[in-house]
Amino acid sequence: MPKKANVKLKKIKAKIKEHINEAVPQSNINYCLTCGLCVSGCPASGLEGLDPRKFLRLIVLGQDEEILGTDWIYSCTMCARCKYACPMGIDIGRIVYELRGMRPKDKRPPNLQRSCDLQKKSNSTGIPNEDFVWVVGDVLEEVHQNEPDWADLKAPIDKKGAKYYLNQNAKEPTVEPEEMVPLWKILHAAGIDWTYSSKWWDGANYCLFTGDPQDWEYTVRKQAETVDSLGCRYYINTE
Repeated sequence: MPKKANVKLKKIKAKIKEHINEAVPQSNINYCLTCGLCVSGCPASGLEGLDPRKFLRLIVLGQDEEILGTDWIYSCTMCARCKYACPMGIDIGRIVYELRGMRPKDKRPPNLQRSCDLQKKSNSTGIPNEDFVWVVGDVLEEVHQNEPDWADLKAPIDKKGAKYYLNQNAKEPTVEPEEMVPLWKILHAAGIDWTYSSKWWDGANYCLFTGDPQDWEYTVRKQAETVDSLGCRYYINTE
């Protein structure tokens, strides 16, 4: 690492606690009683050698280098159990999110960052939109051929004015296409007027977990614009 970058990094590391207090004042980080109630229901407790109480003490005691280097922040699910168990209401999940955003992109879990980067272009798997459209049509045709009772099943794409917009977990059309069918059948049986889109159809948003609000906001906005452009009234988020 160049010398100039090293100096900048040291300045950041010297101010982790101050940064959290400024960026997340509602986190109440200074009110920790070290009682350990946060640990009791934490699904990530013990992973990477940390738990919520240890994590918080590292921040309070200024162990900035260890905090920025631990992968425990990606084991944490940010489920908020610790916050509700804490008598002081300390929001550890929100602190974890803030620290994820402080990690340089090349130091984040590579699959997570890659999925986010791909999703900002179209979808988290990177398959062409044309492939998604083809897979939906191919699977639907197979249902029509093999299941006579569902000969009138539909899986519309880019249907203007449909009442409901349906997004899709990108894993299914990529590696488990048959898993899309049960939901189509439910919607059909319920008489739901729905549609997919040929663009921004991926329902996942891996950018939510990288700590960069601009990335996940961009992804959500593009999906919302797609719903509006089709004139759909409701958005069914399968994720």
